[in-house]
Amino acid sequence: MKIGIDVDGVILDYEKGLLTAAELFDMEKCRGNGKIRPNEFIMQNRYDWTEEEKKRFMKEEFSNLSIEAPIVPGAKCVLQKLKKMGHELIVISARGKEEGSFIENIIEKIEKEGIYPDKYYWKKQEKLEVCQAEEIDVMIDDKPTTCQTMAENHIKTLYFRGIRGWDLEENEYLKEVSNWGEVYRYIVREYGKTM
Repeated sequence: MKIGIDVDGVILDYEKGLLTAAELFDMEKCRGNGKIRPNEFIMQNRYDWTEEEKKRFMKEEFSNLSIEAPIVPGAKCVLQKLKKMGHELIVISARGKEEGSFIENIIEKIEKEGIYPDKYYWKKQEKLEVCQAEEIDVMIDDKPTTCQTMAENHIKTLYFRGIRGWDLEENEYLKEVSNWGEVYRYIVREYGKTM
């Protein structure tokens, strides 16, 4: 089975760091007006920042947050179990527009933890095309709109709901999970322990 996996908020636990960095950036480097769109998933779009400020936030904060973020509890254990069971792990991430060696640093971080995906896809804002081309059986992502798109296109999706997400209606293609134990339970129940 092929499992698509997002990085930030799914493998890397960077949510709280991102929220903190955005508040500090708004207070110290912008106007301190606070959130004007508190339910916006894209952090830099929550504030009244100019396009230049958004770019500056991404340049100054995004790369470091992902590099400093710990692995989500349970991700290492479950991904290793899934790999041993014969499942193919394919990282599909929107990240990679950052300058420098960001991608190499994230790959090194993930693999240093003993997680060895079979493939990586970076800079994929719209992940549907990759999922269809790779014939992904299950996609795990924390972005609500990505999860909805996958489900609408009949790709089974685990919505790894984080602190920035909102309620989505579950259906035969969309299931909400909040931890890697629930991911493991879903995959074993749906697809069995062996290939």
